[in-house]
This record gives sequence, C-alpha cells and structure tokens, in this order.
Amino acid sequence: MEIEIRSPKTKSEWKNYYDLRFCVLREPWQQPRGSEKNVGDATRIHLVLFEYDSIKAIARLDISGVDEGQVRFVAVETNAQGKGFGRRIMKEAESISISRGDTQMILHAREVAVGFYINQGYQLVEKSHLLFDKIQHYLMQKTY
Repeated sequence: MEIEIRSPKTKSEWKNYYDLRFCVLREPWQQPRGSEKNVGDATRIHLVLFEYDSIKAIARLDISGVDEGQVRFVAVETNAQGKGFGRRIMKEAESISISRGDTQMILHAREVAVGFYINQGYQLVEKSHLLFDKIQHYLMQKTY
C-alpha cells in the first residue's frame, strides 16, 4: 500500500480535498455547498492522506495559541473508515505541530469521535459547542 501525506498541490487535488470535507462533514447535515470552506483556509496547513492517487483522509492544522496547535476539519472517506487513515493523518499533524515548537494540540471533537481521539492520547477537557444545532462537540487536548 503506497501512502503519502502532504498538502494538495493541483487544482484537482484541492477540489477533491474540499469535496471530501463537504461530503463527510457538511452534506449529511443538509449544509450548503461552500460551507466546507472558511476564511482560515487561506493561511493554514492542509493535509491530505493519499493511498496511491485516491484521497482517504484530510485535516487542517491551525495555530491556536502560543505553543499550541489546533487540528480542524478531520475527515476520513466513509468507505475508508476503520483502516487507520485517521490515526495516520493525526500523527502527521502532531509531527508538524511538534516541529513548530508546539507543546500541545487541541481540537473540538464531534461526540461520535471522542473515543477515537482518546485512543490517540487526547484528554477530554469539556463540552464545547453544538454545530448545526445537532452535533455536540467536546474540547480535547494532548500534551507532547
């Protein structure tokens, strides 16, 4: 299995990156096309896990505060879930965060993903926001 994790480079890769973000994180909740993007996209680190030429997982790495990274928009293609792609893209985001000098990573996990992040070494901090009035999120953190 040939795996590569990097930022999208071509117009087609960017389109597929945002398509996955939309299909997994927005479309199931009847959100409009375009809601998968935000202003922060222009200046953040975007990660894509490719298996051969197919995108299997994505994430965006932000700077949250002094010595703190924040991972957002983590998504794994529906048919590829449970195969370790989410774990691998999170490890890459953490590696980049550590190389920048960060000492911890935070994220806001959907309720259904809390167990996944606990298995990756994150601690549940507190209940955070309710997305689309339907999806409970929880603030989680991991100290390196």
